[in-house]
Amino acid sequence: MRWLLILLLAALPARADDGAVRGKLAAGATAMVTEVVDGDTVVLDPAPGGAAQVRLVGIQAPKLPLGRKGFKPWPLAPDAKRALERLVLEKSVTLYFGGTAKDRHGRHLAHLFTHEGIWVQGRLLADGMARVYTFPDNRAVVPEMLARENAARDARLGIWSHPFYAVRAVDPALLMRRLGTFQLIEGRVMAAARVKSRVYLNFGEDWRSDFTVALDSRARRAFKKAGMDPLALENRRIRVRGWLRKHNGPMIEASHPEQIEALTER
Repeated sequence: MRWLLILLLAALPARADDGAVRGKLAAGATAMVTEVVDGDTVVLDPAPGGAAQVRLVGIQAPKLPLGRKGFKPWPLAPDAKRALERLVLEKSVTLYFGGTAKDRHGRHLAHLFTHEGIWVQGRLLADGMARVYTFPDNRAVVPEMLARENAARDARLGIWSHPFYAVRAVDPALLMRRLGTFQLIEGRVMAAARVKSRVYLNFGEDWRSDFTVALDSRARRAFKKAGMDPLALENRRIRVRGWLRKHNGPMIEASHPEQIEALTER
């Protein structure tokens, strides 16, 4: 029954706002998708500009091993790959760009639109087959992506029905067991402070062990340019996304404003 629903969703036409999203991006080449590598990577023919692979910018689908020794596939990774195959495999797509156009591996960093006008990233997010994953040099149409992700999460579609992808509460002991993973975390900022060139958002009374979000000077400038003051987040409930690492307690480095969403008070 679940796969029948996904098949029906894949057959839906483009949403009315897909065209508005496309209008905010710069058009690139059109080519045929000859292979789907995983839930967010495809191969094109002919290869635009000599690069055949495209990384669907702005999203992160469940990961497959792809030859990495000892790597365990994330839950629903095959499902995400099949969802992308149904959308684009052996179909013509056009690349659109909203930031840095290639990564260090030479892959295109692009939004994909099908011949029918479907925004591929938007459809995957709306169906719960990916989550928003942005970088400071590629931040176009993030509000539109977050809106689709939030709707899918509220409906518990796709990955949002699996505990592996759950939004985490601020539990330092639990977060320490998830170091090195990409997480969405919700909680209240108990204190916000600038220490020399860095800003720290602390979620507990003991910064040596509690969860913290840190911003360096470049991130602070990005927040200021976006009209956001991270210090104003004190006592606010937020959702932050990023890779967990250890710095005293568990920490996420926020490099750009789109990593943080201010939440409505309950």
